[in-house]
Amino acid sequence: MTETRKPPIPTIRTAIPADREALLRLTERLGDFPVPPWRSAAEIARADHPILLAALREPGVGHLLLVAEAGGRLLGFLFAAERADYFTGERLAHVEDLALDPGAEGKGLARQLMEAAERWARERGCRRVTLNVWAQNERAIGLYRRLGYQPETVHYLKELSP
Repeated sequence: MTETRKPPIPTIRTAIPADREALLRLTERLGDFPVPPWRSAAEIARADHPILLAALREPGVGHLLLVAEAGGRLLGFLFAAERADYFTGERLAHVEDLALDPGAEGKGLARQLMEAAERWARERGCRRVTLNVWAQNERAIGLYRRLGYQPETVHYLKELSP
């Protein structure tokens, strides 16, 4: 009789400097959708490297960097930061990044990371959580809608010829 092993149960924890390479590798998932022709998946992946590395170097009260891990393997991460609402100046939490390893999708990890960010926001006295999502990223839009997020503004861009 063969023994069936259950996969390790994922845990959510604060990121540590040893997570650096796995975090940067997971940023490649930030551009894993049909990106607009004026952007590249590589530039989307690299754009937030500076803020992620700063958060690893200097954990602070104004931001949150969480990872989902199972069996010593990083399966995903979420980075959120406090911001001021543009219209009211009220403090809110803004989810900057959420990325999962492709093999970790559909297992509730994104929901767990978002719920942890919402708890963090409440503990800090924030009444709102905001985020931006690419219009073409239907997978992410579906997740955020299921979690109760609603669209607020739409950002437009026009390429100008030289």
